[in-house]
Amino acid sequence: MNARKVPRLALFPLTAEISQKGHLLIGGCDVVELAEEFGTPLYLFDEITLRHKCREFKDEFGKYYPDTLVIYASKAFLNRALAFVFKEEGLGLDVVSGGELSIAHSVDFPLGKVYFHGNNKTPEELNLALDWGVGRIVVDNFYELELLNKLVKERRMRQDILLRLTPAVDPHTHQYTTTGTIESKFGFPLATGQAEEAVRQALSASNLNLLGFHFHLGSPVSEIQPYELAIELVLRFAQEMGRKFGFNLSEFDIGGGFAVPYTMDSKVPTIAEYARAVTGKLNSLVSELGLGRPRLIIEPGRAIVGQVGVALYKVGAIKEIPGIKKYVCVDGGISDNIRPALYGAKYEALVANKASKAEREVVTIAGKLCQSGDILVRDINLGSVQPGDIIAIPVCGAYCIPMSSNYNALPRPAIVMVKEGQARLIRRRETYQDLMNLDLI
Repeated sequence: MNARKVPRLALFPLTAEISQKGHLLIGGCDVVELAEEFGTPLYLFDEITLRHKCREFKDEFGKYYPDTLVIYASKAFLNRALAFVFKEEGLGLDVVSGGELSIAHSVDFPLGKVYFHGNNKTPEELNLALDWGVGRIVVDNFYELELLNKLVKERRMRQDILLRLTPAVDPHTHQYTTTGTIESKFGFPLATGQAEEAVRQALSASNLNLLGFHFHLGSPVSEIQPYELAIELVLRFAQEMGRKFGFNLSEFDIGGGFAVPYTMDSKVPTIAEYARAVTGKLNSLVSELGLGRPRLIIEPGRAIVGQVGVALYKVGAIKEIPGIKKYVCVDGGISDNIRPALYGAKYEALVANKASKAEREVVTIAGKLCQSGDILVRDINLGSVQPGDIIAIPVCGAYCIPMSSNYNALPRPAIVMVKEGQARLIRRRETYQDLMNLDLI
């Protein structure tokens, strides 16, 4: 059975299909059997889709702007298995902590292609980055500019940096994930004159080598116009810095935030549409402003890994309030996916062991945590659901796992990678003992 008969299948990984038994298959694996083997909640990642997304970004942006480096935004989700894939696919990494940097280092990731972001990097984290030879440090504020120069000077070396700028562009996304507006905690604002002062100080810093500028508008950004506006503002600023200080823009990092469809009615640009718009604006402005052609850096995270991941849950209690609501309760919730509660995020779902059955009733999929806000999917049409059924929620590859918690002392779920009918465990399920291993009495 194909995706035309099960429309929601389009949101699942590229390898998703329905078996003759009516079970959901991903990567050639029956997800119902995976749930039985590895337990639930279970997150699965499809390797074919992951590699496809990496190559799609490289191909589409490289087609219009050959000097493009794709660096994966690790905050969306990174572990050692994924880091190996990104290494093999030739991507760089955007890291924001010593922890993410350590994951990269553990798989011998080429650290020259690692860009270290963050608005409050500690001296310990900066020293770790310098010890390991991180390629670029994206400086976020004046404190960091002074601190980094001091640390680098003590080592008698030079460090390549970018400056993070705040272009004051509203990306029209959730307020918690908007980062490019003037009141943001991130970056040097263009409008206040602080960005210009940061350029002046960076160019005069004895041990820092300013290569270019970075901005990030937020996530998910489902419109193209905010990127175009921010590109123009920052490139015109670069031209001005060239006139005033002789600065030459050799790297231009436009961040990430590219949106993905979470529901069947989502309307977001394709990767090709983002690529054409961004590179078109960059090409025209570089010519108009007489700038050299900088290397373009893009930082997709969600747009690479979002569709790759699927969350699997087992149905337990079912509560029906006649004429009002029917709750289908599952064995996970906000402990492994806080996005619906935190951001009002919306998802679709399938009954994985009855994937070909007709939709019959409207239900709300609730988690097991002791919060009334522990709702994963509200008011969705599903086939008849019974205790023991397996619920599959697509587009769970980004932010679910890294934002997970042990609320109610629930162990975090296992993660498997699937490919060509084989499943391998890439993170074991936490145990109750794991929850206590750091405790001292």
